[in-house]
Amino acid sequence: MSDKLRFPKIDGFQLVQEIGGGGFSTVYRAVNIANHRVAACKMVTLTMETTEAERKTLDKEMRVHTALKHKNVLEFFNAFVVEPKKPSPYHPGIYMLLELAAGGDLFDKIAPDVGVREDIAQHYFHQLAVGLEYIHGEGICHRDLKPENILLDAAGTLKISDFGLSAVYKLKENGKTRLLNERCGSMPYVAPELNSNIPYEAEPIDVWGIGVILFTLLSGSTPWDEPTQKSYEYQKYLTGELFNDDPWNRFGREALELITGILAPDPSKRMTLPEIFRHSWMRRPSTVVTRGGLSALAEGLTESLRQNGDLEIATPSLSPVGRTDRDGDQIMLTAAYQSQFTQSLMLFSQTQAGRRYTPVLTRFYSSLLPGILLPLITESLTDLKVKWKVSDPKKPTDGAQRWKMRVGGFDKRKLIFKGTIELEEFENGDHKGTFCVMHRDQGNPISWRTLWKSLIMSPAVEPHVYKKQ
Repeated sequence: MSDKLRFPKIDGFQLVQEIGGGGFSTVYRAVNIANHRVAACKMVTLTMETTEAERKTLDKEMRVHTALKHKNVLEFFNAFVVEPKKPSPYHPGIYMLLELAAGGDLFDKIAPDVGVREDIAQHYFHQLAVGLEYIHGEGICHRDLKPENILLDAAGTLKISDFGLSAVYKLKENGKTRLLNERCGSMPYVAPELNSNIPYEAEPIDVWGIGVILFTLLSGSTPWDEPTQKSYEYQKYLTGELFNDDPWNRFGREALELITGILAPDPSKRMTLPEIFRHSWMRRPSTVVTRGGLSALAEGLTESLRQNGDLEIATPSLSPVGRTDRDGDQIMLTAAYQSQFTQSLMLFSQTQAGRRYTPVLTRFYSSLLPGILLPLITESLTDLKVKWKVSDPKKPTDGAQRWKMRVGGFDKRKLIFKGTIELEEFENGDHKGTFCVMHRDQGNPISWRTLWKSLIMSPAVEPHVYKKQ
């Protein structure tokens, strides 16, 4: 019975391709061919076991997100619910139609332990702070600001996403605020005051979150495992010893002053958003886009990936083939996908089925066919202590066989990561073999890039990876 179920159309959008997700939710690319529009659709599965509390949490997320309309917040368009208790031809679930972040993850473009130039960091941190200022102005505390929730649109504009842990802390009508009690968030990004049972003020914990994000932009890593006595790095931060270590000793004076002001352990001494905007580092004129346009922004963002050779692996020189893939992507290569920014980021891949939008740079081409490459990948993942599970291969109507595997593990900060590795046969000119793309569902995008690099540099896989000539 379940095999015959299909996805509903939401406002004329049809779900056509899985592009992410994890746990009980899956994210799909959705297209409205009549209007030449593209969106994302987050589908949260509903079952007879879904509790009332879980439904209330989802309802709150949708209610909060729907009300937020700002250029630096991922837009929520609409929602559609298919109840599991009622007979229906559709998969039961809550379908949330969202703006498509065609530029992908911001932190997918940054080399681990390297980071980006200060001008690029300032460009994006300013947008992040502006977005957060708006969210707080609406009386909302995000409570889960971290790299994986920071996305980019086709023009390279930063978008804050995922309001699943958000809370209303202020009444817009009179500005009256309340303290929050719930402990939530991921340990490397949470503020230290969340480690006690005392109620906490809302705004300082979000400010702390963007401080960790700024550190990550400039360094390519998070500052510590957790802001507690258990973390050796955090203890050295409190004493000031950490400032002699890499990457802290790489930061300019103004940047370091701003980061330490934001990451003040005492929330009453932590910088506020108005103070952040007044800081000299934030008031520098941003000339990244005005001087060189969106292509300069994209090149500046991926500079560390070019320097360490990662971009040459993600975008090797292969003969172009001008075909349209099975989902009609050529029709959809409009402003929603194709821009000076996404073109410069090289977010399009050549596969057996044609040119395809691939919004991640954790991908590679191999000279081996999928059936031969797959055992080498599983061997390497086992050596890396990463769990994996291979699904049965699929052979769609276009004839290109595809393999898919789920992978998961823990990064150096003890945070879980999950995702998929998809292998697809390709042949372009004199080159043939496998196109392999790694989609992250959960975890830090920089940790996912580290896994990608470890896999392609493993002794079993590396000899068979195409590189730019």
